[in-house]
Amino acid sequence: MNDMSSNALDRLVADLGDIPVVTEPKIVRRRSRDFFWYSPVLNEQLDGKSADLIVSPRDEADVVRVAAACARHRVPITVRAGGTGNYGQAVPLQGGVLLDVMALSATEWIKPGIMRVGVGAKMNAIDAELLPLGWELRMHPSTKRTATIGGFVAGGSGGIGSVNYGGLREPGNILAARVVTVEEQPRIIELRGDAAQKINRAYGTTGIITALEMPLAPAWKWIDVVIAFDDFIDAAAVGYEAALADGIVKKLLSPVTWPLPSYFGVLKPYCPDGKSILIAMIAEPSLESFKSLLGGRGAITLETPTDDGPGQVPLYEYTWNHTTLQVLKSDRTVTYLQCLYPHDQLMEKIAEMRELLPNEVLQHLEFIRFNGRVTCSGLPVVRYTGEGRLNEIIRLHEERGVYIANPHVFTVEDGSRYKRVDADQLGFKHEVDPYGLLNPGKMRSFVTARL
Repeated sequence: MNDMSSNALDRLVADLGDIPVVTEPKIVRRRSRDFFWYSPVLNEQLDGKSADLIVSPRDEADVVRVAAACARHRVPITVRAGGTGNYGQAVPLQGGVLLDVMALSATEWIKPGIMRVGVGAKMNAIDAELLPLGWELRMHPSTKRTATIGGFVAGGSGGIGSVNYGGLREPGNILAARVVTVEEQPRIIELRGDAAQKINRAYGTTGIITALEMPLAPAWKWIDVVIAFDDFIDAAAVGYEAALADGIVKKLLSPVTWPLPSYFGVLKPYCPDGKSILIAMIAEPSLESFKSLLGGRGAITLETPTDDGPGQVPLYEYTWNHTTLQVLKSDRTVTYLQCLYPHDQLMEKIAEMRELLPNEVLQHLEFIRFNGRVTCSGLPVVRYTGEGRLNEIIRLHEERGVYIANPHVFTVEDGSRYKRVDADQLGFKHEVDPYGLLNPGKMRSFVTARL
């Protein structure tokens, strides 16, 4: 056990009644992990951390019962769904209950351009349901086939589609959230509009989300394209031009420097030796315009309809954080960073950082919109030689105006570009989690006023 005695555990389980629980230590330990091992720093800090039991609510009424029981017994709750996060978001630091919300997956309704869905719904299942209606989610992580909508909102920031719609923090990208408080008599709160940001990327510390209302995008037939370039800067320049071309409908623009494509598994035949690549998802009606924009620059090595069905490896699984994963499969000595480049000096800063750290920081960019401006997020693969050098690399970026959201920390504040929790999230946590039971230790600035 972690912080619960066997008697305390027995009392809690008895209080939960017929709600399914798992106490087998091996299963509980396995489910208490996420992809924190991407970071050698987090791997050292979080390895071995585990809940005491898994509780699997079947519906929102079960969630209310669990919240009430945990409040009465002062037992920590860490909400978990697909477990695809990279920062230990779903790793319990103080034992207690791992709340598996995967069963809360039902679609409540779909209207043109909007849907309401349970927190545990897998994102690929959502898109499969929407496609016949002509819609799809606006954005998704590279882990779409295993990630849930709730995990994405609670722990993610953006992804495939952010070149059009920005990140989840942009106004309009989360429409509403339904939240259960952790009190002896839990309340159900509906957060609408800007108020829904109180649960965005808060790692489940600001209430137990049970349902989300999300905006949708028109579903296009997407074409996966790989273009090979002699020079990475050329790949980045073409990606930037395509990102700025509002008439070309795209979902993904990802320049990746050589030698990273040499790790790309089944995609390797389309990644010529020594060449940097641009990975793109282009709407079929815009393909001709995209090729016209290329103007003979680079060589198209792959052009095929997107297929993320069973047994397939879609092109987006070589982008965003999957780029790092592809390398980690055969080289566990690397890690990564998350950068935000200034929109008004974009290409200059890309070239500057490339020249400064040419072999130690292998560039991989994702074009996005941020506060209405086209820029890019960098997810470079870093050759790891120690935490001290990693922090020095972070400092070198920030000194040059390239912001870092540190993926080697597990608190909400320290992983943010702003290095603080928004006041609305901190204030809301005091309101909905007065005993500090939700994912304790993940919001550093929170101090409970009640025992």
